[in-house]
Amino acid sequence: MTNDLSVRNIVRKFGDFTAVDDVSFDVPQGSFFSILGPSGCGKTTLLRMIAGFDEPTAGTLTIRDQDMRGVPPNKRPVNLVFQHLALFPMMNVVENIGFGLKRRGMSSAEISKRCVAILERVDLPGYGKKRIDQLSGGQKQRVAIARCLVMEPSVLLLDEPLGALDLKLREQMKVELKKLQANVGTTFIYITHDQSEALVMSDRIAVMNEGRFEQVGSPRELYNDPRTPFVARFVGDNNSWSGEVEESAEYTTICTSEGLHFRARSHRSYKSGTRVDLFLRPEALRIEPKDLTGLNTFKVSVKAILFDGANSRLLTVMPGGHELLVNLPQNRQFDHIEPGASITLGWHPDSGLCFKV
Repeated sequence: MTNDLSVRNIVRKFGDFTAVDDVSFDVPQGSFFSILGPSGCGKTTLLRMIAGFDEPTAGTLTIRDQDMRGVPPNKRPVNLVFQHLALFPMMNVVENIGFGLKRRGMSSAEISKRCVAILERVDLPGYGKKRIDQLSGGQKQRVAIARCLVMEPSVLLLDEPLGALDLKLREQMKVELKKLQANVGTTFIYITHDQSEALVMSDRIAVMNEGRFEQVGSPRELYNDPRTPFVARFVGDNNSWSGEVEESAEYTTICTSEGLHFRARSHRSYKSGTRVDLFLRPEALRIEPKDLTGLNTFKVSVKAILFDGANSRLLTVMPGGHELLVNLPQNRQFDHIEPGASITLGWHPDSGLCFKV
């Protein structure tokens, strides 16, 4: 498969501080690739180097096999969509979209033709004469993307473009962006600190932490099989325990600091006495399981019911005060549970994953 972007051993230093530290990755043509990480992890610095606003201290960066070293931003086959969309309020929609084409010296007839075509592709047919202040937040978002796509970039860079939208519109735009990217076929590189955005939209995700990539994989791989403690904590919700390894066989048996004995998966064998952290998704916990065969089981008391429709959960507490989140099934079979109730929880060893501390 052809790669639209290839990055090799890229480094960016600011004095003694290393913002991007020896990062390498490929982005296949036509894919949706996200870089996910907390604020200050280096993801925007990396994006700026791809866009040409910043030069790497070391390493190489190629777009469609063309070395980008020394190539200024306006000469690169990329376009950038910012969180603050920077649309021109004094121009209508088609004037905004055609601005870059006009600067290239394209004829008015060709600009009009291209703008009509791109408005169709972003699902805004007939919006060309509308003023920017007549558009909703989601429509402005699509105009900003159309303004970039009409330039026919090899790669479209998106720097937290949904950050300024309200929650409901953000949820809608996640689906819209996924559909839009699949429709237009342009390679998207998406920067975000929001794991939900990355999981919903991406073909592949790089999880970034302190200037380095912790793991690169599909959303399913990152969620179901994190390879580092940071990825386990950062991608999705997790309950966790600290403890010591008692035995490493088919499963790793640990004794938690609360004195419970659990069996779980690990990516390697650990010696007895090794300190580990154990991670378990809230949806992996079964409430009052009827068949206890092969399960880790223990008692908790219900502290609160966190109602959120289909995403409702129990906040439970173990003896000693350790809190756990437990997903409530959507079939409402446990609607009778009230705060203060004592319940049994169980989970299969395949669902838990432990890492050396």
